[in-house]
Amino acid sequence: MAVRAVESFIRNHWVSPGRNAEVVLSAIDGSAVAETSSEGLDFAESLAYARSVGGPALRAMTFHERAGLLKGLAQAIMARKEELYDIAASTGGTRADNWIDIEGGAGTLFSYASKGRRELPNARILLDGEAEILGKTGTFIGQHVYTSLQGVAVLINAYNFPIWGMLEKLGPCLLAGVPAIVKPAEVTGYVAEAAFRIMIESGLLPEGALQLISGQAGDLLDHLGGQDVVAFTGSAATAQKLQAHPVIAREGVRLTAERDSLNASILGPDAAPGTPEFDLFIKEVAKEMTVKAGQKCTAIRRALAPASVLDAVQDALIARLSSVKVGDPRLEGVRMGALVSRKQRDDVAARVQRLATRAQIVFGDLSGGAVEGIGLEGGAFITPVLLRSDDPWAHADLHDVEAFGPVATVMPYRDLDDAIALANHGRGSLAMSVFTKDADTAREVVLGAGSHHGRTVFIDRDSASESTGHGSPLPVLVHGGPGRAGGGEELGGVRGVKHFMQRSALQGSPDLLSAVLGEQMPGSRLVEGDRHPFRLRFGELEPGYSLKTASREVTLDDIEHFAHFTGDTFYAHMDEEAAKASPIFGGRVAHGYLILSFAAGLFVDPAPGPVLANYGLEGLRFIKPLKPGQSMRAVLSVKSKSLKTPDMGEVRWRVDVFNQDDELIAVYDLLTMSAV
Repeated sequence: MAVRAVESFIRNHWVSPGRNAEVVLSAIDGSAVAETSSEGLDFAESLAYARSVGGPALRAMTFHERAGLLKGLAQAIMARKEELYDIAASTGGTRADNWIDIEGGAGTLFSYASKGRRELPNARILLDGEAEILGKTGTFIGQHVYTSLQGVAVLINAYNFPIWGMLEKLGPCLLAGVPAIVKPAEVTGYVAEAAFRIMIESGLLPEGALQLISGQAGDLLDHLGGQDVVAFTGSAATAQKLQAHPVIAREGVRLTAERDSLNASILGPDAAPGTPEFDLFIKEVAKEMTVKAGQKCTAIRRALAPASVLDAVQDALIARLSSVKVGDPRLEGVRMGALVSRKQRDDVAARVQRLATRAQIVFGDLSGGAVEGIGLEGGAFITPVLLRSDDPWAHADLHDVEAFGPVATVMPYRDLDDAIALANHGRGSLAMSVFTKDADTAREVVLGAGSHHGRTVFIDRDSASESTGHGSPLPVLVHGGPGRAGGGEELGGVRGVKHFMQRSALQGSPDLLSAVLGEQMPGSRLVEGDRHPFRLRFGELEPGYSLKTASREVTLDDIEHFAHFTGDTFYAHMDEEAAKASPIFGGRVAHGYLILSFAAGLFVDPAPGPVLANYGLEGLRFIKPLKPGQSMRAVLSVKSKSLKTPDMGEVRWRVDVFNQDDELIAVYDLLTMSAV
């Protein structure tokens, strides 16, 4: 295999490594596979270029346009995924391992693309919550909003997932409208560079939106400012150096860190041998030890089980681990490949030796064992190593020393409180799993341990077939954890996007803020046109355009007919004596859904036109009962609109329903699709 010259991509140009490039070795056989160096790069100019060229280009795009960009990048990676599988094999991972990295990474972009289209507006400002009325007459209001930071996101990634680790940060970053400089770990940077190159060659990215540093980061951090973000994944030691960096501290640079984590898995007290939950626990612990050769920040390091079944857990795990073939990950039947490098293997060995002074090795050793394949003497192989501690409270190292490889320790707990305390003794983790069918057990774990773990997954016989397992971060859920795990968050759907945006408060008149935000604010003036709003196309509608309907009396016959026709004969509508005794109704009242139906009858224009479909309503509240003989009228107004396809867009209508005394009796948002 030819040695790959890993290039950097700076200011829209590819830059080859210099003469003093570092050689990267194959994890499989120790042969040279790549050379990398950032020598000669001007990091200050790179940051300035991102701020002056990439940032404005991304901020000029709407959320939906950025979402389309993410989808296109994901499609480009998937179209050339086999190239990436071939390159990634040298990292020591099996195809299944690299599937997580390559297709899991593309899937993260797809997920953020979908989130952006469905949950964010086709605009450049994101509203946060409802408006706050600040004056007595409603002429002065406040509204929280998110806008794109006008700096650069420096994305520093770990070696274990060179593609997914890059894309999990890049998805929310680009969706937020912030340019990025990607800094992968050198040992697997050649894989990250290959995926990065595919994205650049797609031609989808605005100039300056993405840059890549292959090699050391040099003085990059010295040139950061208060609009910049650093998103880091890696060791606690490196995270602490970043947190203490004088520029990051002085300038208030945002830093999110996802770092070391001694994650725990708890076998519930109810999950005795022979139960599905026991078998699922054994399967998951063994899987987490061997997938990516245990080189996962979310892998199970501490397996906690009731003391009475610890022997059974140990025996079952040994039986399962004994069937795992270790060797050349390109060979069929090999389930666990190599660690990423011999240096990493030596580090894992040293940490296992330290743990072995506190616990007993009950399976595996540090010799590498029998390895499937030929010519692998220079590889970084190790067998899975299972340790056992019968007194987990006696040695702090069991909850502090992480061997970042195929290593886990089984340990007993006395009761559920003890299990929770042991899980929390790791001082904060990214992920915890609990194998139980008992809801009381699950509730106690949430109350006792929820504050110590970024994600908790409960697995039982009902969820197992669809469960993503203990160690799989998902784009729609937060990925991060408190304490030792770094205290930061990544992913989490739209939550992840907001890490790269600034929340601020706007204050002003309802009319002014409505014009700025493109959404009808409470108290803003309504505009009654000479055409029914349902006769106007999407492009002709503006927030505040409204229709005030005529009034309609609601009779007792109407209420009774609606009750019998729908089958809703609730006493408040049909039993005068019971309704009078109610502290809410004081007599018979109209159905809430009758009010909605009559309101639609008052404002709907029935002829075919630009309104294509009514597909839902949100925020419905019934404010005041409507009694027989009273009247109702509605005010329909455009609240906001968002283009969904070139041919149609969503119109959000605010509907206010009043009685004959102009008292508000119902309010809701109506959603329609309208032709452009």
